This record gives sequence, structure tokens and C-alpha cells, in this order.
Amino acid sequence: MDFLDILGLLLLVATGWIWFDSLKAREAAVSASKAACNSEDKLLLDDTVAIQRIGLGRDDEGVLRIRRLYGFEYSDTGNDRCAGRIVMLGSQVLVINL
Repeated sequence: MDFLDILGLLLLVATGWIWFDSLKAREAAVSASKAACNSEDKLLLDDTVAIQRIGLGRDDEGVLRIRRLYGFEYSDTGNDRCAGRIVMLGSQVLVINL
């Protein structure tokens, strides 16, 4: 194996890790949005969240993590659509806005 083969393999592994980490974070965001909507007697529409922004951020210990902003829609009366947001750092939920 030459250098380019090893580099290609490392890029493939890194891409797979980021993909898996993103799926895990998205599932945590869906669960958190469902819980927040249920606690406020609101209805989560489409049972999904959508990524709006990705960046880097540091947690309380100073470790660099992926910071994600997800958007979702909910209804409070059943006749309208309201926007909500979830900010996540790694797989930890930081803020939920309804």
C-alpha cells in the first residue's frame, strides 16, 4: 500500500465516522423534540428534524465537538405550523426552542 491508498482509506473511515455520528445526533434530536413537544402539549409535525447549520464548538471540558442546529415544525392548535430549533453539541442537547 502506498501513501495515497492509506490516505484514501483514512478518508473513507473518517467519512463513515462522521456519517454515523450524524445519524446518532439526529436520532437524539428527534427524541428531544418529541419529548419537548409532549411536555408542552404540542404536536411534532412530520416526526422529523432537519439540519440547518453545522460547525464546531467546545464542551464544558474544552473538548472540540461538532455543533449542530436542527429545525423542526410543531403545531399548538392543529391548524398552524410553528418553527422550533434544537442546538446540539456532539450528541448532547444544549437548547430546545419552541
